[in-house]
Amino acid sequence: MQFLAALGAIILIDLVLAGDNAIVIALAARNLPKHLQKKAIIWGTVGAIAVRSAMTVIVVWLLKIPGLLLVGGALLIWIAVKLLKPASEGGDGEHQGATDFWGAMKTIVIADAVMGLDNVLAVAGAAHGSFLLVVLGLLISIPIVVWGSTLILKWVEKFPVIMYLGAAVLAWTAVKMMLGEPFIKPYVEPVKDYAWVAYVLVVGGVIGIGYLLNIKPKRSRTTHGAPMSSSSQG
Repeated sequence: MQFLAALGAIILIDLVLAGDNAIVIALAARNLPKHLQKKAIIWGTVGAIAVRSAMTVIVVWLLKIPGLLLVGGALLIWIAVKLLKPASEGGDGEHQGATDFWGAMKTIVIADAVMGLDNVLAVAGAAHGSFLLVVLGLLISIPIVVWGSTLILKWVEKFPVIMYLGAAVLAWTAVKMMLGEPFIKPYVEPVKDYAWVAYVLVVGGVIGIGYLLNIKPKRSRTTHGAPMSSSSQG
């Protein structure tokens, strides 16, 4: 019963925290060709779970690295902006698709490794030192992440504004990580009542940069695709 109770707790934790994984995987796969999107979701999930399993084993050592959360948060902000970038119009065909696929895989694994610290801590605590429990819980969470990523990808295709909400979630997570960095806590504690300013600035900045990145290509296509006026034709 203790084993089943611990396993249930781990599955519940993975369910609650799987949203970030699903968002990253869906946003990373959205610019891929249709025939590669499902492949990216499945292999991205497998890669993310593998990284998280390995991190669980060495989590105690990882947390002793000074500045890890600060650097990880900064990296996650960069990834959030990168995921908002529109698809490159240069080059097409199988080679271009393969290149984009491996780029998406790299983004998914790096982002999950960064975001996985909180998840790993929660899972490690619930497992009470049992690696078998951790692995079982993560394996059970795989179909949930795959389903969630597929669902979010479909929503993004229908409602592109969702990609900004996803990037905002990643940016929010990044700020939370950075403010939780042990060696800057003494500086954050006296002004913790104003921590919301950091969230507003970072989340707003990521969304603003993402909007500019997406609006620029549209303006460029409008300018170059505009029909010539009668005076210029003459």
